[in-house]
Amino acid sequence: MCGIVGYIGSSQAAPLLIDSLKRLEYRGYDSAGISVFNQGVLNTVKCKGRISVLEEKMSSQDLSGLAGIGHTRWATHGEPSDVNSHPHTSPSGRISVVHNGIIENYQALRAYLISKGYTFTSETDTEVIPHLIDYYYKGSITEAVSKAVSKMEGSYALGVLARDEPDKIVAVRKDSPLVIGTSDKGNFLASDVSAFLPYSRLVYYSDDNELAVIRGDSIEFLSAEGDPIPKTPVEITWSVDAAEKGGYEHFMLKEIHEQPKAIRDTMASRIVAGSPVAFESLKLSEDGIKSVEKIFIVACGTAYHAGVVGRTIIEKMTGIPVETDIASEFRYRDPIIPKNALMIVISQSGETADTLAAMREAKRKGASILAITNVVGSSVAREADNVIHTWAGPEIAVASTKAYVTQIIAILAFGLYLAQIRGSMSEEEIESVKGEMLNLPEKAEAVLSQKETLQKFAAQTYNHRDMFYLGRGLDYALAMEGALKLKEISYIHTESYAGGELKHGTIALIESGTVVIALATQESLREKMISNIKEVTTRGANVLGFTINKQGENFSDDGVASVVTATFSIPWTQPLLVPVLAVIPLQLFAYYVAVLRGCDVDKPRNLAKSVTVE
Repeated sequence: MCGIVGYIGSSQAAPLLIDSLKRLEYRGYDSAGISVFNQGVLNTVKCKGRISVLEEKMSSQDLSGLAGIGHTRWATHGEPSDVNSHPHTSPSGRISVVHNGIIENYQALRAYLISKGYTFTSETDTEVIPHLIDYYYKGSITEAVSKAVSKMEGSYALGVLARDEPDKIVAVRKDSPLVIGTSDKGNFLASDVSAFLPYSRLVYYSDDNELAVIRGDSIEFLSAEGDPIPKTPVEITWSVDAAEKGGYEHFMLKEIHEQPKAIRDTMASRIVAGSPVAFESLKLSEDGIKSVEKIFIVACGTAYHAGVVGRTIIEKMTGIPVETDIASEFRYRDPIIPKNALMIVISQSGETADTLAAMREAKRKGASILAITNVVGSSVAREADNVIHTWAGPEIAVASTKAYVTQIIAILAFGLYLAQIRGSMSEEEIESVKGEMLNLPEKAEAVLSQKETLQKFAAQTYNHRDMFYLGRGLDYALAMEGALKLKEISYIHTESYAGGELKHGTIALIESGTVVIALATQESLREKMISNIKEVTTRGANVLGFTINKQGENFSDDGVASVVTATFSIPWTQPLLVPVLAVIPLQLFAYYVAVLRGCDVDKPRNLAKSVTVE
């Protein structure tokens, strides 16, 4: 959940570390700090609060030096405070560490180190790491780190500076993301490529249990046994501007408006009119695809909601039964995975801890794994049998937007691919769906141009404490995502319900003025959903209804506009494709409400972008 950075080279480290931390602040912003080596001393500055607070504290101190590490924290063990912030330093002052992850056996390690005379000042699990490295240090920081991590249980990505070996930074990871960038002015480590993208486009992806010894002019990878590991860097092709706001007030708003391009890019070369659906990188054989008996879709948060949409898409297209699971629950119900099962794991970052754990459990039980992720070289991408990359570009706002729509596009394309090989859809049916998919970017632009209804309804309702989202079928899956978006950035209590469940208890919460977001975009369920809307409006609810605009006109017989306070019309597309378009106004509504409430849209409280701990 936290962000770590490091730099060693020919430039002053502190300004580069601060700039890099600002690009990682979406990973955590409870506290921040840096350590810089200079003239035989590790100088550390850290404090509670945003990076701007750290900068102010740094202004009165000399932090010269050509090597350093930095950290931005999302608190797990120990409240946000100056003393609990990173970097953490050994009592001797010779070891400084930044850490992303959780050390599960830290209490046992802490007790052992106390018995050896070490003292602790923080409440964190991380503080055991520099102490343990210091305990094992006998003149080689690489060996000391290797011995220390062999005693640690849990997840970690570490950047380690040693006062007595100022020519190197040692980095190591296990179940937490770590990338290493190289340039002619020095080398970097970070939790995410975006941290050092302005300075380095050549990136090495570190694997679990590998040590990286980073010097100003070289990078060496070693196994746990100390053997060299050859690696080839990957060039990052997306622009620096893609990780900047580009004139938008917030990253979230920029990323919402980038969705037409992200949709188009994710379809590119895969969905082409008149040509078979193609995935050049997939290693699934036709026989293997034909033999799939069951599909599991496993993910967390927004990615899970994309998976709920994906369940309906794949079942409709292929007839294969699909089961969706929240990744954090999957392992603990001891799932029954039949022979010839395929698991689809979805993760924007490719580093989500629970998703990785579920994937590994399914793999252990014999399932074939297909990963859908936005990050080339991520843990999910490397460990899966097959990968579909969503070409969404960097997503900086904590609340996911374009990742969601590209995940659905990837599932749509894969569903067609399965149907094409299994013969569950005719060539004409596949071409019809592809044709509508190719129209989605233009229709997404049309949705983005219709903001007035959303802004007006947001202005009328932003001060409410509770809101309810209703839908049926795919609209219920959309309601789940819409409710999540609103609650995570506006802090309004929201719940999503299947329309048919209203009478089973939920309707007791509806009273005069209650705000309800009602989705009625699925033609086959429109009449039933109108009945559900009437049930809440009869009891005084204030309803924003979403419906389909067919050929430039609302359905004259849908009845939605006549029973709601306000209506938002979505351009017509085939029912299975509607979620790609309908989620956009839900994202915009959440954004406008959060802005009106004065919330920090890009950095909502208590949340971080990539959940790399269980």
